[in-house]
Amino acid sequence: MRAVSLIAVAAVAFAVAGCTGGPAPAPTSTAPVIAPGRPGEPARTLAPSEALTAVPSPTAGAADVLFMQNMIVHHRQALDMSTGAATRAGSDQVKRLAARITAAQGPEIRAMTRWLLEQGRSVPDARAAHPGMPGMATPEQLAELRAASGGDFDRLYLRLMIAHHMGALTMVSEVLAKGSHVFVQEMAEDISVSQTAEVNRMRRLQATEGG
Repeated sequence: MRAVSLIAVAAVAFAVAGCTGGPAPAPTSTAPVIAPGRPGEPARTLAPSEALTAVPSPTAGAADVLFMQNMIVHHRQALDMSTGAATRAGSDQVKRLAARITAAQGPEIRAMTRWLLEQGRSVPDARAAHPGMPGMATPEQLAELRAASGGDFDRLYLRLMIAHHMGALTMVSEVLAKGSHVFVQEMAEDISVSQTAEVNRMRRLQATEGG
């Protein structure tokens, strides 16, 4: 990941400084330093001096905290939407997809909760109101999903979950642009990769389900 690669570069520089007992000498190597791009962006080559200042901050900013708080609420709804798939979905592929979403997002909620507590920040009520949060299903849509079964459940679940994932990707792009904490950046990039792959898979399923 981008943050991890850059931290490794900085760690080498700090190790050199520690061995010499003074500040790190000006880089003399001509070997390129590659910084992987954020999701959807190409990698780029950094000058050695630029690499030493490109490491994300370990300090949480307002954008980092808001992302983690909002994503807990966002993930919680995805789990709620996926709960009934095991008994109400008609397609085995939809059942497996819902199980994977549950298996991934449950641990992510716990990791985000731990991070907020470590930062001394409040953990939101997972079912709190979410005005304006992108991709969230309405109470009416959730009620319709709970009442559906078979092919009707499959089609509605895929439609709502694609919109839900696209909303999460919007939130990810915002924190990658405005956030600064290395753990939050890493988690956002992981969510981007996994949910982009799931959106592509759900769209293929939609085509077979006629949704």
